[in-house]
Amino acid sequence: MGMRIITRAPGGGGDGSVASIVDAYKHIEAEGFQSAWVGNHLNHDAMTLCALAGQATSTLELGTAVVPTYPRHPMVMAQQALTTNFACGGRFVLGLGLSHKFIVEDWQGLTWSTPVRHLREYLEVLNALLDGDLVNHNGQEYRVHMNNAPFTQLDVPGGGRPKVLIAALGPGMLKVTGELADGTSMFWCGPNYIEQTAVPTITKAADSAGRPAPRIIAGIPISVTNNEEAARASCGKVWEVYGKIYSYRKVIAAEGVSGVAEMAIVGDEATVRAQLKRLESIGVTDYNGAILPVPEDPDAPQRTYDLLKDLNTNGI
Repeated sequence: MGMRIITRAPGGGGDGSVASIVDAYKHIEAEGFQSAWVGNHLNHDAMTLCALAGQATSTLELGTAVVPTYPRHPMVMAQQALTTNFACGGRFVLGLGLSHKFIVEDWQGLTWSTPVRHLREYLEVLNALLDGDLVNHNGQEYRVHMNNAPFTQLDVPGGGRPKVLIAALGPGMLKVTGELADGTSMFWCGPNYIEQTAVPTITKAADSAGRPAPRIIAGIPISVTNNEEAARASCGKVWEVYGKIYSYRKVIAAEGVSGVAEMAIVGDEATVRAQLKRLESIGVTDYNGAILPVPEDPDAPQRTYDLLKDLNTNGI
């Protein structure tokens, strides 16, 4: 099986109604896409949107990219994830991420000191709860004692355990993800970093833990256009803030480029296809692309969508 094409689903839009959002998911499924993932920003809650979409679709995989861990205790996350998977008929994938230091500390008033340890303990507790096990966890990040059956066991009829993917970028996060999760959903990681660091690190960790080969999702903005300069300028403007965030700065620098504009997948159909083919060849299992607006080339978004639709149907 070749690299899958993931469609970025709306977190809002249309006329602002529930019906318009659900209709967008129905359209994605009707267009033949297999998977749609939605971000969790400051608009609608991503898991709630997936639950709504699950009621209006029948084959479409529905995922979050990504829900932050710090504001939701593993017990709360597990209960909502199981309920969402129930609403989606078993088609839900829980994408999680730690978010960023300034958000956790300045917005939420929490402490960001040991992110790798936080992820490990979070997944240890979450996995047990998703499996319906009793929990007796005495950690430095979490102390969870839900070990009095049946009164402290999550019981979500019809829920089923969803797959769990982590927005892991650095080696430490990738190692924990390989050991305890089903894969990674990366953003702003380019092909050099993916090939030299991400794939070998997460794959080795999964192998050592006796887990199946991890799912590896790459998210890089994309534009099919003949005006490469304008597309890169658009990327630099639209995504400028990401180049200022520490975790993204590190992986962008590791790619050997100076900023987000140089990271974009840009060019005509043949050029873009070749860049996506490279991602497939180095072990990326799924591509989750944000289509760039290009004011100087208004046809570019439709050309990009058409190519992604063709690649979804016919392969890279």
